[in-house]
Amino acid sequence: MAQCFLGYDIGGSNSRALIADAQGHVIGFGQAGAGSYEVVGWQGLQAALQAVTVAALASAGLSVDRIAGAGFGIAGYDWPGERGPHLEAIASLGLDAPFALVNDSIIGLIAGATEGWGIGIVAGTGANCWGRDRRGREGHTTGGAAMLGEYGGADTLVPEAICAVSRAFTRRGPTTTLTQAFVDVVGALGPEDLLEGLCMGRYVLSTQVAPLIFQAAAAGDAVSLDLIRWAGRGLGSLVVGVVRQLALEHEAFDVVQIGSLFGASSLLAGTMLATINDVAPGARLTQLTMPPVVGGVMLGMEAAGVDVRLLRETVASTAVALMAKG
Repeated sequence: MAQCFLGYDIGGSNSRALIADAQGHVIGFGQAGAGSYEVVGWQGLQAALQAVTVAALASAGLSVDRIAGAGFGIAGYDWPGERGPHLEAIASLGLDAPFALVNDSIIGLIAGATEGWGIGIVAGTGANCWGRDRRGREGHTTGGAAMLGEYGGADTLVPEAICAVSRAFTRRGPTTTLTQAFVDVVGALGPEDLLEGLCMGRYVLSTQVAPLIFQAAAAGDAVSLDLIRWAGRGLGSLVVGVVRQLALEHEAFDVVQIGSLFGASSLLAGTMLATINDVAPGARLTQLTMPPVVGGVMLGMEAAGVDVRLLRETVASTAVALMAKG
């Protein structure tokens, strides 16, 4: 009976599963809503895992006993203390096969890195950074955002932009077009009403306003340009931390860019790379161009002892084609 492999990408907004056969052809796909326990709780994680598994198996016309290996990339899996509850959710699937459980940054890295190892840096709503070396050792940051001094995602960039608007209002800093942009987006009467409303809870500027910062920068606003450089240095510092954990200072390796912010400004990536190259001159940037769940399938193959290097292109191309259909 031919072996098949399951890969998962369980996120804070969407969850996906793919099934590939022994030749690397993707033959099954399932998707559902949010699955990270940080968003939907532990029962929600279990429900999302079951939903995408049932859908992927049905799509491929398979039963679960055909699965020879599985790779789980799950958002919110950051700490050793979270492993037990994640394993309990996985156990509910009834898989009788070797599997690997990692933070979802790792599957993006596996999918995007030429050699399947290096560092993956996430910059979207939040920021996170995980890496692995050629021997499979992992290093990572905390994912703790501002509370633990990790900056660069929209969840830290937007508050920093609000601070810049406050500095402009009180004349502690230069003027910025972000002031009027934020006034307009919340419908405030003016800068003072904006800041008062933010302090009193009448107005909220969520991570969804991050594109306004990139738009202002593109139009030449000096404060917004500095904010993007600030975020780039913050992201670069996350990568540098993982470089040091894995002793990659003198290696040539891929830094895979994962997340929506990287598509918004070349200045962000350029500043980040300059920060990284100060410590690891052999680091090179690459953009993730395929769904991260592809890395989940490859991780499942690795868990079963399969050498995925010759199958990477087949898995990637057939996954994109199948997912486009459904």
